[in-house]
Amino acid sequence: MTLIKSISGIRGTIGGKVGDNLTPVDAVKFASAYGTFLKQNSNKEKLTVVIGRDARISGPMIHNLVQNTLVGLGINVIDLGLSTTPTVEIAVPLEKADGGIILTASHNPKQWNALKLLNAKGEFLNGDDGAKILEIAEAEAFDFSDVDSLGEVTENNAYMDIHIDEVLNLPLVDADTVAKRKFKVVVDGVNSSGGIIIPKLLEQMGVEVVELYCTPNGHFPHNPEPLKEHLGDICKLVVEEKADFGIVVDPDVDRLAFISNDGEMFGEEYTLVACADYVLSKTPGNTVSNMSSSRALRDITEKHGGKYQASAVGEVNVVTLMKETNAIIGGEGNGGIIYPESHYGRDSLVGVALFLTHLASLDITVAQLRASYPQYFMSKNKIELTPQIDVDAILKVMTEKYGNEDITTIDGVKIDFPTEWVHLRKSNTEPIIRIYTEAPTQQEADVLAERFVSEIKAIAGI
Repeated sequence: MTLIKSISGIRGTIGGKVGDNLTPVDAVKFASAYGTFLKQNSNKEKLTVVIGRDARISGPMIHNLVQNTLVGLGINVIDLGLSTTPTVEIAVPLEKADGGIILTASHNPKQWNALKLLNAKGEFLNGDDGAKILEIAEAEAFDFSDVDSLGEVTENNAYMDIHIDEVLNLPLVDADTVAKRKFKVVVDGVNSSGGIIIPKLLEQMGVEVVELYCTPNGHFPHNPEPLKEHLGDICKLVVEEKADFGIVVDPDVDRLAFISNDGEMFGEEYTLVACADYVLSKTPGNTVSNMSSSRALRDITEKHGGKYQASAVGEVNVVTLMKETNAIIGGEGNGGIIYPESHYGRDSLVGVALFLTHLASLDITVAQLRASYPQYFMSKNKIELTPQIDVDAILKVMTEKYGNEDITTIDGVKIDFPTEWVHLRKSNTEPIIRIYTEAPTQQEADVLAERFVSEIKAIAGI
């Protein structure tokens, strides 16, 4: 079992020993550090933090621990209850709160949970702030409030509806045009909060919804990461229902994948490509994605006269570069759409609404839309790590070995070949090394990945 502490938060498996897993003690300790950090950086007499959670089984337990820890620090809490990551991100500035916490382990299996931390803008903390929180947690430098200064909890269950309204009010979202197309869509909510909010959004856009795994009980019916090997049920159901397409989200609804009308994967990399194609056609500008994302976004951006740039992996890095380059849309190739017109955070609702509006303006199927884009294929692999493996040393060897190629080392090692690329990096959230490749065909991408997996294992002696 595992506990991972990083600048982006704390993530771990439920149960086990303190310090080795995400136990109640660890949840309280880290919530205390976050609350203490906010208090140290504010002159306000009373602070407010927004809290929401996904539907995973451990959610209520972790939620109560974190919420009451903040209360003990004298911080007021606005409790959204069952929610989504982008919903909490939107709520923080609307409530003029000082920060936010989303209790979710995102795409990780049910035994995992995590505390994702936001600043007063509803955006993820930067690396410096995250490091300070880790220092406070390590030192256990907490000063709790006396009985007359405890925080108060206010429940607000309206924010899923508020979030939907915010999305529908975006200038490039046209629910009336979508409704006229009478789309039929299958939704896989992986039995989490996406099973509530995505069907609600679709119905308000006049879409017929077929629900699959939309009961928010936290019992994930398949691995919650929205990859092809986990999505056989929805691929089959889209064809059986003669649906226009399928929608899959992860447990906290910041990753979005589509299934084409023929039951094939649209490709999570192409979620951002399709949404960017639509946005750029209406409002030309620049785009950003991370280094592990498809070249297709670059091609589409340049087609519309914009400039594309790649950041280090991690939402905060994408957002930072988007602000620096005035990008009008960006995100990550894992199906994460960041649209600043709404907010600087990955948001599946925004992605769904933009995609539907784009599709409604075209007289083609989703499969035809996918075929209209530059054709790249990716292979995403990972190697489990042990404490004995020196990943940095491995990456250094690979950098030297391929020194004659176009290499970028701002985040692991990315090697750009003329028609394909490979990106090797340590995960920020799991004890693994990721190997991403992209090539003009799936076979070429797979072969390239297998080659690098073998080379890394040979160097590591595993």
